[in-house]
Amino acid sequence: MEHPDLNLLLALDILLEEGSVVGAARRMHLSPPAMSRTLGRIRETLGDPVLVQAGRKLVPTPKALAMREQVRAALELATQALQPTADIDLQRLERRFTVRANDLFLGIHAGKLLERMAQHMPRAMLRFSAEEDDVDSEALRSGQIDLFISASRKLGPEIRVQPLFGTRFVGVAREAHPLFEGDISAERLTQWSHIGVSRRGKSEGPIDTALASLGLRRHVALVVPTPFAAFFALQDSDLLLPLPEQLARTAQAAGMRICRFALPLPLEAVQLTQAWHPRFQGDPAHQWLRRTIRELCAEHAVEPGPG
Repeated sequence: MEHPDLNLLLALDILLEEGSVVGAARRMHLSPPAMSRTLGRIRETLGDPVLVQAGRKLVPTPKALAMREQVRAALELATQALQPTADIDLQRLERRFTVRANDLFLGIHAGKLLERMAQHMPRAMLRFSAEEDDVDSEALRSGQIDLFISASRKLGPEIRVQPLFGTRFVGVAREAHPLFEGDISAERLTQWSHIGVSRRGKSEGPIDTALASLGLRRHVALVVPTPFAAFFALQDSDLLLPLPEQLARTAQAAGMRICRFALPLPLEAVQLTQAWHPRFQGDPAHQWLRRTIRELCAEHAVEPGPG
């Protein structure tokens, strides 16, 4: 089997980024005709036009768009392999980290993480990727994402996993909600409609299971993709919102007119973890990112409890 010319990988990445043969030629210190010939070789290798004319511009084909992240990840891995570890200067390192993280981590730690990066890895870029319907293990294996931060779940046997912090769910309601006029029981919890938070549109979860064990059922009147949308829906309604406690505390600290309360249900604590593929185990920049995330989570840990 003939090995592909890996120089084409770099050329493809630059062509997709520039969207121009002339711009890519300038980046690669080639003449435009030489760059055009390179594009021709890429097209022949892939069996796809890669870039097609649209007015005065070149636009990527669907196949090229689907390959973009894979090409970038492959180049980053090659760069790491050819760069001596001792020579890596985090202050000068130009690197893009794609992190798939849930809203609990984003709402509490994203800002502080960016502050640390600005100090220690100022040329790096952090991109938070939304949850998708693909398999998280495969996204880590393929290089589509560099780090996965979520509630603990089963991943591939080779994926490295590190615990970050635990949380439990509490209830959130607007100030002066009639719920607070009496003892908060499981029965009273079902007297008002609820807001569900799910990027995938799910309306049921552990709370429904716990209520069902007591012979009760709640009505989820609204499902939103993020807790931030839920907070605004909550302000002028009698809806109830179950949320991780740290996120509810953060919203209160930001001045939102809400109160949180303990859910009178037997719910297990949720453990958040970060997971990565073993190819990044010894990478200094990735190590710094993981270590910083763990430190931030430890610094901002809170003792659970209503308030």
